[in-house]
Amino acid sequence: MDAIDRKILAVVQDNASLSVAEIGQRVGLSSTPCWKRLQRLEADGVITKRVALIDPEKVGLGITVFVSVETGDHSQDWLKNFADVVNAMPEVMEFYRMAGDVDYVLRVVVQDMASYDTFYKKLIATVPLKNVTSRFAMERIKSTTALPLVEPKPAR
Repeated sequence: MDAIDRKILAVVQDNASLSVAEIGQRVGLSSTPCWKRLQRLEADGVITKRVALIDPEKVGLGITVFVSVETGDHSQDWLKNFADVVNAMPEVMEFYRMAGDVDYVLRVVVQDMASYDTFYKKLIATVPLKNVTSRFAMERIKSTTALPLVEPKPAR
């Protein structure tokens, strides 16, 4: 990946609905070479999906909860079962296995406290968990999907 590829990625992270011609114009390429680079970036798995971002509050999803999960079971079977359960829950926007004092963190988006209570009860009923801690976001100060594209460090 070169500097032009990174410029293309920066443009599509900002607005994936631009035409190939518009993207090319912004990065200094004509349409065909720009299209070929976009195709290669998709084929290589660098661009994984193009989506529309939706304001959660404008669709009635006003509560964001960060859920920390600790487990006493670290087996592969337990993890597979837990991952299958969590991946099937549409309220879970992100799901991470962590290093440190908690094992997993989930970012959950729901309508209201009653919706979170329903989610919580469903979560704790599915697999054995040692501890579940919920932290409610009071205000979203920064939210972005754009990755900070940096130049790779030179080889030594």
